Amino acid sequence: MKHLLTIFCLTFLFIACQPAPDNSANEAFEENSKTVLAVLEGFQNENLDHQAYYATYFVGTVTGFGADKDSLSLDEFIESDKQNWKILDFKLLDDPVVLLPGVNAETKMADGSVRYYGDWEVTLPATDSTEAKSGVLKIYSSFDFNEEGKIINEVGYGDFTGIMQYLMFADDDDNGDNDDDATEE
Repeated sequence: MKHLLTIFCLTFLFIACQPAPDNSANEAFEENSKTVLAVLEGFQNENLDHQAYYATYFVGTVTGFGADKDSLSLDEFIESDKQNWKILDFKLLDDPVVLLPGVNAETKMADGSVRYYGDWEVTLPATDSTEAKSGVLKIYSSFDFNEEGKIINEVGYGDFTGIMQYLMFADDDDNGDNDDDATEE
């Protein structure tokens, strides 16, 4: 009986001395996910309060082919959003939005960052002389955060050039220059 009691006490001591699991990355992901959802909503509604969600030292990574530079400051990022909102309308098509926890590239451990996959309907509104034109843009974005829960880096991947060309330039069929309509001599 003494041996049984000793084994029980040692087992209890071993279990009780285990460190509590570190859940901080998951907790950070949950909080940071709320920020990403608010950013997506604000972008869609064209009223994103960048100062509330982005750190002053934010860097937006530019991923477009042939881009003049590889990153944007917060001021440049805000101006880019304003220019896009002037000419285009954006509608998030995903419900629910797919958010996944990100990992540190070096440690391969969850780090509170957020990854986002989604579809956006991008519309060039109608004018007096043109009809509205829309297309769907598939996006993958990565959001990294500081300790205060503000975004310090955002990287977005999607065929931005393709959607802009589709929306801004008329198709051959749209301008009446279709060879199928030509008459033979």
